[in-house]
Amino acid sequence: MGRLAWVAVLGWMVAAAAVAEDWYPSKWGADDTLGAINTLSPEKVIQAARLVKTGKTYRLGVVTGPNTPAYPPRSFSLTVLQLNDGTGTPLGTNKATGNDDLMFMWMGIGSQIDGLGHMGLDHVYYNGNRAQDFVQNTGLTKLSVDKLPPIVTRGVLLDMTDHFGTDMLEAGTAFNSKEIKAQARKQGVTIGKGDVVLFHTGWLNLVGVDNERFMAGQPGLGVDGAEYLASLDVVAIGSDGWALEVLPGEDPALAFPVHPILLAKHGIYILEVMDTRELAKDKVSEFLFVLGQPRFEGSVQAVINPVAIR
Repeated sequence: MGRLAWVAVLGWMVAAAAVAEDWYPSKWGADDTLGAINTLSPEKVIQAARLVKTGKTYRLGVVTGPNTPAYPPRSFSLTVLQLNDGTGTPLGTNKATGNDDLMFMWMGIGSQIDGLGHMGLDHVYYNGNRAQDFVQNTGLTKLSVDKLPPIVTRGVLLDMTDHFGTDMLEAGTAFNSKEIKAQARKQGVTIGKGDVVLFHTGWLNLVGVDNERFMAGQPGLGVDGAEYLASLDVVAIGSDGWALEVLPGEDPALAFPVHPILLAKHGIYILEVMDTRELAKDKVSEFLFVLGQPRFEGSVQAVINPVAIR
């Protein structure tokens, strides 16, 4: 191979390496571990609080239990333990009795938040953090959910059943920038920096009715839609599906492509199995979103119950 050919190959390799790493360091700095949470501020909280007009609250989390459908092999088990056998001598002169509970479960079951350490690309995660440097079997030493501040901001709900004219979208139905923009215009809402964006697809109605179908696929966010929302600097994106993104995917060669786009490349959090039904029923487009996630040390994900207030 001649000198010019080698130069061309070397140039191609350098360009390829640059493309492969153009998503880090983060725009919030090489040491940042919070990602899009950096878009939040006290001023954003005050603005979001002004959306509260009726005081009505909505719980966005579902009940998590042994029959909650989940990505295999995730499971849930709870054992109630009494301080004695339930018939023994109570404690103290006031005869105090009580119960404790012992839980064995995966964090990624039911309504959940995916932290930035959940999915990456070729073992590289948000801001160029490599698995061997922060992933331990006793917990993450970086990017764990317990390090996150509360997420209190403006929430936006886009009702995609309204856009597609059906009570429930079919598995494999993708919505991207075109559909997102159209439904936002229809609802008269603009997505802004630091917002939490939720999608209602009707898919959650299958839980407890046909769990197998619920887990076999889902309607959801496509790659173009994920990039579009990332360009708006939202802090988190969620839906009533179990993985947010459309399944089967738009490209069968790609595995869960939306997850690393949002988590690894843009530091945007993912909210799964959000119960959006009551918000959609009340035709709510924007609201105050409040999430104080549990602080389990080193956790990748967490079961959550965010609250919407309008």
